[in-house]
Amino acid sequence: MDTAAGATAVDAYKPLAAGTRRPGVMGGIGAFAGLFDPRAAGFRDPILVAATDGVGTKLMLAIEAGRHETVGIDLVAMCVNDLIVAGAEPLMFLDYFATARLDPAHARSVVAGIARGCEIAGCALVGGETAEMPGLYREGDYDLAGFAVGAVERDDPLFGEGVQAGDALIGLASSGLHSNGFSLVRRLLADRGAALDAPAPFAPGISLGEALLTPTRIYVDAVLAAIREGLFNGLSHITGGGFAENVPRMLPDGLAARIDAASWSPPAVFTWLAETGPITPEEMSRTFNCGIGMIAAVRPARVDEALAFLSARGEQAWRIGEVANAGSAEAPVRIDGLAFR
Repeated sequence: MDTAAGATAVDAYKPLAAGTRRPGVMGGIGAFAGLFDPRAAGFRDPILVAATDGVGTKLMLAIEAGRHETVGIDLVAMCVNDLIVAGAEPLMFLDYFATARLDPAHARSVVAGIARGCEIAGCALVGGETAEMPGLYREGDYDLAGFAVGAVERDDPLFGEGVQAGDALIGLASSGLHSNGFSLVRRLLADRGAALDAPAPFAPGISLGEALLTPTRIYVDAVLAAIREGLFNGLSHITGGGFAENVPRMLPDGLAARIDAASWSPPAVFTWLAETGPITPEEMSRTFNCGIGMIAAVRPARVDEALAFLSARGEQAWRIGEVANAGSAEAPVRIDGLAFR
């Protein structure tokens, strides 16, 4: 590894990390490990919750488009949105950045996005690893992985046991594709010869690459506040696998989710993809979030309260379905009315 470039990159990271510092952080970036004291962050009897994820082949679009400033936000979002499903507050984050040949300015752009994501999520960037591996990556390529640690009080974890038949399902709007389904997106772009620097047909005023790279929404602030108000009984982060694979993860045995897709309007990017493919509604719902980034189970009597609470905190949300007892031959998730027009 070019040690001089590595040292330059680390020096550039330090002020970015310092901007994410929060109560509980011990020491600074540059040590062999990051330290965090949950009690100093206000926890009495904490359970630690950890999550790891990447950005997937969305990185290929970022590389092709030459836009690296937002994939770090995606990286943080994919991890911290998983933490809050368990009711955990994100506390600290570490990243892994691997490339063929380290370009300090390029790396700083990526890490600046990571720092921005940490600021939005309220967690501290406490360290990471930068690896230069010219034999593994092609020139100009890089990969990212993220590691988030959060905490929840021992008597407060939200694992979905409270979800029951009759609960309403509330869907929180996504910002777009988030960070899933990009292998299919890239294949469609290649098949159609679409240029990333061309105007986006579904987003006037910006390029196709910029529109597709819209960063993943971070739901930490509103969702944790709603959990603390006792509004949610269970949560599902809609990522890879779409509704069919993620919603059942919050349902106890014997329950099923019934979703009315006519209750929200998917963002224009999904309509464009469905028509460009063409892609069937069933495949869309198994590959993409279709405009819903997070689903919460809520007692029917508190639906209006929950919707107003989320709206006041900047989240667009809709009542999109219900939890019901599952029939013997019923799929765990049934989606009616999903259409792209």
